[in-house]
Amino acid sequence: MRRPYSLKTRNREIELGQVTRLMGVVNITPDSFSDGGRFFDPSRAVEHALRLIAEGADILDIGGESTRPGAEPVSAEEELSRVIPVLEAIRPKTEILISIDTYKADVAAKALEFGADIVNDISGFRFDPEMSAVVADSGAGVILMHCRGTPATMATLEPSRDLFGGIERDLQVSVNTAYYSGIVRDKIVLDPGIGFGKNSAENLRILDRLAFLQKFELPILVGLSRKRFIGDVLRLPVEQRLLGTAGASAVAVLRGAHILRVHDVAEIRQVVRVVDAITSERLVG
Repeated sequence: MRRPYSLKTRNREIELGQVTRLMGVVNITPDSFSDGGRFFDPSRAVEHALRLIAEGADILDIGGESTRPGAEPVSAEEELSRVIPVLEAIRPKTEILISIDTYKADVAAKALEFGADIVNDISGFRFDPEMSAVVADSGAGVILMHCRGTPATMATLEPSRDLFGGIERDLQVSVNTAYYSGIVRDKIVLDPGIGFGKNSAENLRILDRLAFLQKFELPILVGLSRKRFIGDVLRLPVEQRLLGTAGASAVAVLRGAHILRVHDVAEIRQVVRVVDAITSERLVG
């Protein structure tokens, strides 16, 4: 059974563990691996975000820079020009948690001013030394993800010689940085970083042994939706990976994930409701 937690942000709180929470993805980018360009227009991004909420998302994850392997970085100014209009439009319309998907402290700070509750940092505080202070000073929640290399280099890395040890050591550094900066335990979520500097075989191993992260005694988020390892298993393109995502999502929940970051909220909501009902041996809403 998953250990229950509470994730607390400045003004909002969400219980984790009794049911699986879903984080709906809103990519305001022209080049994300799964839906690049579909929601680049702010009005379409806002429409998509509201649809994800209606489908049952518990958290929205808004990002203005693709971090797929090989992606070109964008400036903080460009990133802000993409995300702030969407945040400004969405925040008055919903009380659910909103996450800003960025590794830049300047972007995080401005997004928090416009109503974001959580910073989702793919680098686990590694890319920008100012990020931990921004999170601590704001009282926001934070998702600390493990990433080998950078988006520009991760696809060229050799397989890890110590996959689980490397993830544990790097995440421990991220957690220590959080604590030293004044970020308390009930504001932190960990993410093993599926696909970020790991090959398909490594991603399968991480999912199968996801419970190794329980030693941190922090909630676990997994982002596996439509990712390449699913395509490699099924030999299918990204737009045909929903059923593979559903299967992998069920395993992630059974292995201890508290939150799933997904593109297809309505469909994966059905999956996790059934898994949650089985594991709790009762009907869940």
